[in-house]
Amino acid sequence: MAEHEEKKHEESLMERIAEKIQGHDSSSSDSDNDKPSESSIKAKVFRLFGREKPVHHVLGGGKPADIFLWRNKKISAGALGVATVIWILFEMLEYHLLTLVCHLLILALAVLFLWSNAATFINKSPPRIPEVQIPKDPVMEFAQALRFEINRAFAVLRDIASGRELKKFLSVIAGLWVLSIVGSWCNFLTLFYIVFVLLHTVPVLYEKYEDKVDPFAEKAMHEIKKQYAVFDAKVLSKIPRGPLKEKKKD
Repeated sequence: MAEHEEKKHEESLMERIAEKIQGHDSSSSDSDNDKPSESSIKAKVFRLFGREKPVHHVLGGGKPADIFLWRNKKISAGALGVATVIWILFEMLEYHLLTLVCHLLILALAVLFLWSNAATFINKSPPRIPEVQIPKDPVMEFAQALRFEINRAFAVLRDIASGRELKKFLSVIAGLWVLSIVGSWCNFLTLFYIVFVLLHTVPVLYEKYEDKVDPFAEKAMHEIKKQYAVFDAKVLSKIPRGPLKEKKKD
């Protein structure tokens, strides 16, 4: 009898220990569920311009984004080098586009013509000149994309001119004013070259240091919104908006 009671006591003790372990596991799982997941934390992180996708996807993906983000360093360096040579030729050496194109064509045609005629005398094969044709599909895709962007720009300008959004109107006016000032400092080619260099440097640097840039951008955006709210309360809200339309009679 004593042995039987001792076994029951051991069994009840083991059951209590098992219940405590299960209760601890369930409470720990509940606490884990209450904790925010890493994905939700990442989703709440402020990103510049409110983006939710990687920088590569924001730039359109594909080969242009690969070039801007230096995925292929040879192609990116080559594109930047060609743009730099063109800028030096036209801006620093004061070459003209028509003159440069004619000189390049003269050089290329002279070399190929002499090579083709000299090949018969030196018993070598003449140069293989490839047939160059502009493909139809890429040109049509580019034209359609350009048409879509132009139409969207016209729609935005129409909305701004209609007086619907004062905030957008002021931002566009400020942007055009800044662009006019920059245009008075340099010509179109230099401006285009600066934009091209920025596209090859700013995105790749931002992608590398986005965890440091985004918190600073969040503070800057918060301060800008705060100053705009003060400006709206003191200035914009006091601007007369014109007569309101009469309400329709019931």
